[in-house]
Amino acid sequence: MVQTASNGLSHKDLYLFNQGTSYHSYRFMGAHLVRVDGTDGVRFTVWAPQAAKVRVIGGFNEWTGTMHEMERIDETGIFSLFIANIGEGELYKYEIVTPDGSMIRKADPFAFFAERRPGTASIVTSLSGYKWKDSTWNKKKKKLPAYTNPLLIYEVHAGSWKIKGKEDFFTYEELADDLIPYVAEMGYSHIELMPIAEHPFDQSWGYQITGFYAVTSRYGTPKQLMRFVDKCHQSGIGVILDWVPGHFCKDDHGLRLFDGTPIFEGADAKRAEKPLWGTLAFDFGKEEVVSFLISNAMYWMEMYHIDGLRVDAVASMINLHMDKPPEMHTYNYLGGPDNLDALRFIKKLNETVFHYYPDTLMLAEDSSAWPAVTAPTYKGGLGFNFKWNMGWMNDMLRYMELDPSERSNHHHLITFSLLYAFSENYVLPLSHDEVVHGKRSLLNKMPGSYEEKFAQLRLFYGFWMTHPGKKLLFMGSEWGQFDEWKDGDMLDWMLLEYEMHNSMHHYVKTLNRLYVDQASLWERDSEHDSFEWIDVHNAEQSVISFIRRGNSSFTIVLANFSRNDYGEFRIGVPEPGAYRSLMNSNDKQFGGTESLVQKSYNSERVSWHGHEQSITLHLPPLAFLFITLESGNTL
Repeated sequence: MVQTASNGLSHKDLYLFNQGTSYHSYRFMGAHLVRVDGTDGVRFTVWAPQAAKVRVIGGFNEWTGTMHEMERIDETGIFSLFIANIGEGELYKYEIVTPDGSMIRKADPFAFFAERRPGTASIVTSLSGYKWKDSTWNKKKKKLPAYTNPLLIYEVHAGSWKIKGKEDFFTYEELADDLIPYVAEMGYSHIELMPIAEHPFDQSWGYQITGFYAVTSRYGTPKQLMRFVDKCHQSGIGVILDWVPGHFCKDDHGLRLFDGTPIFEGADAKRAEKPLWGTLAFDFGKEEVVSFLISNAMYWMEMYHIDGLRVDAVASMINLHMDKPPEMHTYNYLGGPDNLDALRFIKKLNETVFHYYPDTLMLAEDSSAWPAVTAPTYKGGLGFNFKWNMGWMNDMLRYMELDPSERSNHHHLITFSLLYAFSENYVLPLSHDEVVHGKRSLLNKMPGSYEEKFAQLRLFYGFWMTHPGKKLLFMGSEWGQFDEWKDGDMLDWMLLEYEMHNSMHHYVKTLNRLYVDQASLWERDSEHDSFEWIDVHNAEQSVISFIRRGNSSFTIVLANFSRNDYGEFRIGVPEPGAYRSLMNSNDKQFGGTESLVQKSYNSERVSWHGHEQSITLHLPPLAFLFITLESGNTL
């Protein structure tokens, strides 16, 4: 028999919450519609260990807390109260009397929904009753492990993909009607949504959160988000959420000094403060905070059927010194800068997620050189299954921004990544971070004339798509936006009316299909021998060539990063036979200059690049070629 503490709460649940092992604490913390002694109402439960008193206030008591004081039900500071004859839709907050006698009002940390900003109240909301129709997707997911299958992610900011007017956003359902067919047509396997937990400031893009369990009301209700995810799954598209467990914003109604003291953040301001972002770090040494965060990860998977989490700012979580001036540096008990509590939390997070949801994607957005980020925890790793390859991204964007005449002196920028490409399971991200704050759009990073910008972006995308690692592209980049991402407006869809942008859009769609169709590009993505250089040293001509291998097929990539046109360019090939180009980025249909037809290249017994056979072909300037044997797969 389960022993209860009060209002139907079990001693076991409270104990696990205090021990950092309550992985579904949203089932009893926060506001829940319940029946007590035959009467319907709402049970409110909150953690406020240093509070002198906690009261529930809302429209049902004219926001006067004296009527509804909560009971402290255990010595660790969990308060609870059942209020009869109220139900779904009620607005509420907690009125907390702090240890010094002050009175503050706070939103519920476990609220499932909240007022649309600038309102700050929580809303009593039931998440039950939605009838999911994604069983086919769930079965398919178990049969198609991400390591050995295509992973092609489209990153979306829900408030600017499309909008109806200034601050007149598409709802989750309206997004489903437009976004899902578009993503399916373009060939992406997953949508990654930038943070959709409740946040007060639009320009934080959701990275500074007040309601970690509340779906932001900007775009609709929890049930509408459920329908969005369900429709994605019914269309064969997975959903990844950008998740932010490293820090939270300082707004008065949020987690900061929640009971008048630092309970979610640490007491040491040097550790708690995130000066670069103006936020506060979670105190991963508190077991209740660990329960809060791991439960939050589980919540998105259980209640919303989310397929994966992109865990934001891992480097900032694990390094006590990151983005802090020397006077704010602190050290662990061993004298080092590693946040040992954060490292324990991350390992526990991944162990828990994969225990309950073994097919989940856990992607680390990590700019550090921490080893074994994607190794299992039992082997000393952090336990993620993928890591963003920030090094590749930074090197390649730096290289592509160079004038082609300068690239021969920086050849290492396109080859260095292969020295570590198989040290982790990587995703190659071209994300929102690279097209804001004066960094320019991907297209506008490219040097040269109008035509050369498009040619180089096509070349860059071709190399990106064939380099080892899974793929992520930020919305709008698929047609080559000229302007940076404008988070307050929708994407520049009108650019598709212009020939070059429309051709770029067609190119990316075709490239996506080529990636999905060619098993050599993903079947053995994490294995060293899936990649082989043909010629890595051709810095003088700024040309690289390599082979990608699957289980039973191989393909050849040739990329010319110079403005030179090589009329007869010879490369070694691994087998004799007739080869042909599956894609040439200089094709007129993609905005190039050549009307190309499928052409065969018969290999010759001429030793080249360490191979007994070689072929000769035309290599246009600033062009990417994808080549296969005649017997290989075709688009």
